Amino acid sequence: MDLREQLFKLNQIGIALSSERSLAHLLDLILAEARSFTSAEAGTLFTREGDNLRFQVSQNDVLSERLGRGNTDRQFRDNVMPMTKKSLAGYTASTGEILNIPDAYAIPADREYRYNDEYDRRSNYRCQSLLVVPMKQADGNVLGVLQLINARNAGGNVVPFDPQIETLVLSLASQAAVAYRNALLTQEIKEAYLDTIFRLSIAAEFRDNDTAIHIKRMSQYSAAIADSYGLAQDMVELILYASPMHDIGKIGVSDLILQKPGKLTPEEFAEMKKHTIIGAAILEGAEAPVLKLSHEIALTHHEKWDGSGYPYGRKAEDIPLTGRIVAVADVFDALTSVRCYKPAYTLEQAVAIIEEGIGKHFDPKCVDAFRKALPRIVQIKRQFSEEGDKHKLAGAKPITQLIR
Repeated sequence: MDLREQLFKLNQIGIALSSERSLAHLLDLILAEARSFTSAEAGTLFTREGDNLRFQVSQNDVLSERLGRGNTDRQFRDNVMPMTKKSLAGYTASTGEILNIPDAYAIPADREYRYNDEYDRRSNYRCQSLLVVPMKQADGNVLGVLQLINARNAGGNVVPFDPQIETLVLSLASQAAVAYRNALLTQEIKEAYLDTIFRLSIAAEFRDNDTAIHIKRMSQYSAAIADSYGLAQDMVELILYASPMHDIGKIGVSDLILQKPGKLTPEEFAEMKKHTIIGAAILEGAEAPVLKLSHEIALTHHEKWDGSGYPYGRKAEDIPLTGRIVAVADVFDALTSVRCYKPAYTLEQAVAIIEEGIGKHFDPKCVDAFRKALPRIVQIKRQFSEEGDKHKLAGAKPITQLIR
């Protein structure tokens, strides 16, 4: 590429990076674009965490052909190493200087840094030329390091990286640093937003003797089912953030009903059912997409596929898909958790009850998605396990006695 083409390409890369908000996707994209720009056959990306560097992404065309894509960096992914000038990435992160090394195994003895050949030895790979570039903000703060490996010429031979391209690569890395920082801020905002939703939801759930763990589990289950159903990732994320508000209406239900250890009377159950209406009223008129979806879920997560649910007896696809998904997640969590009026079912019992509800309580497609997501759901349950969930039922009771 001539200079004009390089500048155009650099501009296109900047646009692509600035439009990516997913942190994981962004890191892969940064490395892929840097490799494409420099004709590098491989590369790694490190992010800075205080005085350490975290190995985030590795790409290697040679090893991908030999081992299969996705198998080239498993042994190193998420490794953390001290940020020392003795390593190439550590030197660049510490000094902010770019390193252009023609041969990794022929670094002069008077240099502070050395090439670590562990990756080569483990992978039976030969690193030769290296371009180590800081992802530097305008104030000079280094957020990460790009390590580009083995530049290839038009004939496919490994050659040193062209020194004339260094300034452009530094510009690319600076754009990457800005995009990375923006993605971090976006993630922090999302996490703060979700934390606020959790805390508001917990205000209602604590009165029901449930815990914050229930809220987190149920929302993770809902997202897992939505993902398995095939919904777009943006919608999966919205469901993750909106579903914790499903029972916010319980804040308007009497403690005597919420905490009653036995079966509710018909009159008490009629009051309990009002939590869907109350929750919808609390969230009515919200403009934010996540709160609009929370309104929909709060109102419809107790509707049933056969029309026997509440508050309005909606049937089949008249129930919003989000309500149908959360219904499965909420029931599964209720079944497998200790409540004031029951001990917990085993995983096998809970799954059997979910499947018995196909076409009656649950949308068959949502149960199919639940089955597909079950390995992930089991991982979530382990991750957010409750100490009280130790008492298992020997027999089954009707689901209407267990889910409020």
